[in-house]
Amino acid sequence: MAKAAVKTATATRAPALAGRDFSATGVKLAVLAPAERISLRAPDASVAALSKALGVALPKAPKTSATKGGRTALWLGPDEWLVIDEAGGDPLADCAGVKALHSAVGVSHRNVGFSVTGTAAAATLNAGCPQDLSLAAFPVGACSRTVLGKIEVVILRTGEDAFRVECWRSFSDYAFAFLSQAAVDAAA
Repeated sequence: MAKAAVKTATATRAPALAGRDFSATGVKLAVLAPAERISLRAPDASVAALSKALGVALPKAPKTSATKGGRTALWLGPDEWLVIDEAGGDPLADCAGVKALHSAVGVSHRNVGFSVTGTAAAATLNAGCPQDLSLAAFPVGACSRTVLGKIEVVILRTGEDAFRVECWRSFSDYAFAFLSQAAVDAAA
């Protein structure tokens, strides 16, 4: 008896909201390309070893970030960072060999990143974020875990009129719709 050919199925995971963007006068929203991300927790004694392994100095001051070679470390708390790699590296693997006490958890598929750019970018975000996002209070490189409407987000100022917004994948439709409406309102 002849054996039947076995078909194998393949699945491709599409990034959340891939290809979506929105523009209004003074602001442009875009879904960012997928990136590798880790949630990193460590005591102060482990920061030097982790910084060396990651190739970027983990910031120690509130509302600060550090970027090197396509990798950004955002300070979220006294012992907590969000590390984003947009250069194709694997920060989770880089932390695996570090013997110093730490916890590194891959959150790449949990998060979605948006760029909010233009002269009305801060006003768009402030429609749902109570934090002062003026350039004086929130300079380039500043970051914060905060709220946008009803959800938790992480905001990073990447330029004078540019922000990166990170949210959980399950809230990405809400975040994009909220920001789109806020962009229309900011343009009015």
